[in-house]
Amino acid sequence: MIKRIGYTLGMAWRHRKMLKPYRYEKALQSEGILNCDPNLLKTRGIKVIALDLDGVLTPYGEIEVSQEIDSWLNFCIGIFGEGNVFILTNKPTSERLNYFSKHFKGITLILPKRKKPYPDGIQQILQIAKVSPPELLMVDDRLLTGVLAAIVAGSSACYITKPLISLTKRPLPELFFIGLRKMERFFI
Repeated sequence: MIKRIGYTLGMAWRHRKMLKPYRYEKALQSEGILNCDPNLLKTRGIKVIALDLDGVLTPYGEIEVSQEIDSWLNFCIGIFGEGNVFILTNKPTSERLNYFSKHFKGITLILPKRKKPYPDGIQQILQIAKVSPPELLMVDDRLLTGVLAAIVAGSSACYITKPLISLTKRPLPELFFIGLRKMERFFI
């Protein structure tokens, strides 16, 4: 954990000029995943999409996605093709793996040894999909995990500014991550 924090701070400092635009430029942001248009992404040269779970597809710790996100994911698979939509999460529980394996045959779950912001998961996706780094888009609600991992890997990123949260189901973890997101935005 301490090694990962040190890596995060070092990479954030090294890539601070590349991180800053994600904080302020609307073209690099989306309020939520449902506001991301897969057709538009495809026209911008994106061939592969990597999605975070917590905050992007579900509130923290949830297993199932909403009906709207289910439809969006299937639309996304239709646009990018089976095998070109990935989930890269720092919290891959067996329940989540089983759910996505059962309900989304066209989505590949990536379980790297080292968690984001290490670029290992993105590099694994690049090898599987056989695309160049700029052709992969990482969608994440955290600047210092998924967005930073994408920058380190040389890939594109989309920063989700209004993540999915559920204070009624998991108030303590959600409050913790709300605090982390605010701290990230403050320092970047």
